[in-house]
Amino acid sequence: MAKRSWLFLVVGLVLGASLQWTRAADAESAGKVFEIRTYHTFPGRLDALHKRFREHTMKMFEKHGMSNVGYWVPQDSPAHESTLIYVISHASRDAAKANWAAFNGDPEWKKISDASQVDGKIVERVESVFMDATDYSPLK
Repeated sequence: MAKRSWLFLVVGLVLGASLQWTRAADAESAGKVFEIRTYHTFPGRLDALHKRFREHTMKMFEKHGMSNVGYWVPQDSPAHESTLIYVISHASRDAAKANWAAFNGDPEWKKISDASQVDGKIVERVESVFMDATDYSPLK
């Protein structure tokens, strides 16, 4: 439970910090949903995940209608060695479903994923939480 509490605190701080970016997009944000994803990697595989995101994944997200908001790693061990937390946004929850389906079905993504895992699987498990901005949030 404590892990989830700090996670939601981090999300709140992150989303607040992204205010500059989102104000420019206010006109198109009606119905926008945010998705926080936490990736837990197999031991020693976090660098491979960073490489894949840095070189490919972020671009693939944009290609499939997902907006990159931010990416973080915990400061404290042991999560520091095996955890990536990020926030993306979608036009709506229905759009999120369609975005992920298109992303996962993209032959280019399949090649990228396979190539990045020639030395072994990277991600052990993924947690995903969809969020709506509150009526008093600057992110609405």
